[in-house]
Amino acid sequence: MTITPQWKDELRARITLSTVILRTDKITKAGREWKGCCPFHDEKTPSFYVNDQKQFYHCFGCGAHGDVISWMTEQRGLSFIDAIKELAAEAGMEVPAPDPVAAKKAEKRASLIDVTTDAQEWFVDNLRGADGREALEYLQQRGLKPETLREFGFGYAPESKQALNRALARYDEGMLVDTGMRIRTDDGTTYDRFRGRVMLPIQDTRGRVIAFGGRILQDRDGLAKYLNSPDTPLFDKGRTLYNLHRAAPASRQTGRVIVVEGYMDVVALAQAGFNDAVAPLGTALTEMQLEMLWRMVEVPVLCFDGDQAGQRAAMRAIGRALPMLAPMRSLSIVRLPSGMDPDDLINSQGRGAMERLLAEPKSMLDTLWEFERDAQPLESPEAKAGLKARLMEHVDTIQDRDIQSLYRRDLLDRFSAFAYPPRKPREQAKRGPWQGATAVPKTLSAGARATLQKAMAGGQRSDLLSAVIAGLVRHPDEISGHSEALIRLARHDQNAAPAIESLIELSETLDSGGQSAISAEQGYPAPPVDNRYTFLREGTPPGEAREELAEAVSLLAHKPALEAAMAATVARFEDDPEGSFAEQARLRQQLTTVEERLKAFGRKRAASPADRDRNSVVSDSQTGETADNLEMD
Repeated sequence: MTITPQWKDELRARITLSTVILRTDKITKAGREWKGCCPFHDEKTPSFYVNDQKQFYHCFGCGAHGDVISWMTEQRGLSFIDAIKELAAEAGMEVPAPDPVAAKKAEKRASLIDVTTDAQEWFVDNLRGADGREALEYLQQRGLKPETLREFGFGYAPESKQALNRALARYDEGMLVDTGMRIRTDDGTTYDRFRGRVMLPIQDTRGRVIAFGGRILQDRDGLAKYLNSPDTPLFDKGRTLYNLHRAAPASRQTGRVIVVEGYMDVVALAQAGFNDAVAPLGTALTEMQLEMLWRMVEVPVLCFDGDQAGQRAAMRAIGRALPMLAPMRSLSIVRLPSGMDPDDLINSQGRGAMERLLAEPKSMLDTLWEFERDAQPLESPEAKAGLKARLMEHVDTIQDRDIQSLYRRDLLDRFSAFAYPPRKPREQAKRGPWQGATAVPKTLSAGARATLQKAMAGGQRSDLLSAVIAGLVRHPDEISGHSEALIRLARHDQNAAPAIESLIELSETLDSGGQSAISAEQGYPAPPVDNRYTFLREGTPPGEAREELAEAVSLLAHKPALEAAMAATVARFEDDPEGSFAEQARLRQQLTTVEERLKAFGRKRAASPADRDRNSVVSDSQTGETADNLEMD
């Protein structure tokens, strides 16, 4: 059937939400709303609100939020279709006629779920029988309790290639293949996919068995330790998180969701009382899985093993998440001690050790910085430049411009502090029979002053490069932090080279003379005031100036570097036409992005105080903490 948004809107309009909720839960009238203790988590003070006018409920304690349909599915446990049918009958509406294609797919899914459900029961029976004795002993040796085995549905698949076929003979062979439990070869023969393995059911958000994971009892060369079902009409590994149907309700109480590497980690955590853990299924986190996590909490906690593989897994997740970041939507990272997984840590140090790690996760930004900083020795200017380039490559993938700007500013600040630590004041040189007095601090040469003055003067101020030079003169303590980018720019733009050399000289005079500002009285060129740029505007906070300067320098240096790379790619076209063409396309796209950002940068204008005041006003209806101020998605 095709349930359109318009049809659902009509259904909601005909049903009074509070009336449906009052059938099972106590809520009382409170002005235009209803309130009561939340049915989704234990609480003594009411924080659950129902708004009939806006047709939704919301809990300020656990974040539960939905309409009458989600109430029927999440609180009453009905399937979506069953909830629709029950509500439609109450509202006197006809449920839309089923779409033949969709109905056929739904029928097939339902029949395949019958197969997987019966297979799960058979696997569980095997674990309790003679064939599963070794598997049961293995699980007991791992410290798994009987109640844990029952809760997670552990079972056993015997060694035989035809055991499942005989046990489920009532089902067509094709159905067994469609569920992924049997493999069909090119010559048409079939055999069991899972053999000699401890079995775990993989369930959807409603708890229905849609796939399986199996682990061998003893590690053997050439045999995968873990084996999951392939993608099937029931199962899409990139859109499924193991244990989500248990973790979602638990996360409403904890306000947290833990993401671990595998399902045995989930089981170990659950046995220790951490019921809000999920795991991807044999792949790195996908965009869809990240979206699923962010629907539960704003900052999921990724918990990875403390080895190199765990570190790489964390970086893969960060790389996938960076383009998707949004305000109040991020990730935090927990790294276990080296060589340990959650089971090892809990068994050796107790539940408290895991609690302490989860209480102090690292941010995405901290993890990104530490990984790239420690990726290779930084013993040369080239290595330091490589670190900066890698950091900026990550930053460039962030789609949200505000977050991108903040990441760029923070990472550049860390890079500058790391690559150019503050130098200690020069101590008085010890005099020997051959030594003279300490060197006198240098002053900026007349030639450098003239060069900088010319670069900032007159009509050149309309050019972003001239503005950046003026900005660095106004904020000279920022020059050293951008020296690599400036030197790269000078190498590609000969017209900019003299001014950049003078900037480097200026930074050196600051270092030796200990000055922190530039003024005409000190013999330095006076930078202009230009309200188009934050860093040339009077009274701008230093942090804002640093942020915009960093972005401008990065753009100016990046464009000629891309142009040079494009020219080099064109030059080798004859030797490698296919690779060169692909590389040109990639570089052209990057160049277009940089040019668009440069144009946008040039259009910046200062907002008047009245504009800033007007933009900062937030009405009470946007900030009040009652359900009346929330909207359904």
